[in-house]
Amino acid sequence: MSRTMLSLLAAALCASVAVQAADSVQADLPVDKGTVSPGDGNFVTMKKDTKLPLSGSGVVEIGKPMPSAMVVGGDMKPVDIGQPTGKVRIISVVPSVDTKTCEKQTHQLSEDNKGLDKQVEMITVSRDLPFAQGRFAKEAKIKNVTFLSDYNMREFGDKNGLNIAPIGLLARAVIVTDKDNIVRYIQVVPEITALPDMQAAMKAARELL
Repeated sequence: MSRTMLSLLAAALCASVAVQAADSVQADLPVDKGTVSPGDGNFVTMKKDTKLPLSGSGVVEIGKPMPSAMVVGGDMKPVDIGQPTGKVRIISVVPSVDTKTCEKQTHQLSEDNKGLDKQVEMITVSRDLPFAQGRFAKEAKIKNVTFLSDYNMREFGDKNGLNIAPIGLLARAVIVTDKDNIVRYIQVVPEITALPDMQAAMKAARELL
């Protein structure tokens, strides 16, 4: 079941790129401006007709601190994403950087922020290995985004209610925290093959500066 679902997800995420050049396809990826609640009892969809249940021991909530969760940085050292950094943060959550939708989402974070990266910490979280994240960043020439991996202890997905139980990947989401690490904006994208409303997240971040 899990292996079949993973294959279906990969196919769905990449389906729109099968017959066109990558750049033109990425420009046409749909944006989903809706949101769903994280955590047990909720779900996202794949291609609108396959329900993928969310799970976790906790949930990320607006107005509350970002849950403490250990992730791994590019240097393989553990990082507690729940620790305040004194900066506004945009945390972009993707299933895997090696799909076109996730690639586009990460490029938007890096390149479409209109200088926001000078004041706001840009973070991408996925369950890719840190080595894979580093390779992606190098090939994509992305230097203004911090990549953090939830591959090991998987605490980020669990503590935030963003774990997609049947396939072991993270739900697509964008979270904005203020300088005290209080969550001020959340979008959990209902359709996993669609992009989040990154401009709305960036607007929320600007309002916190």
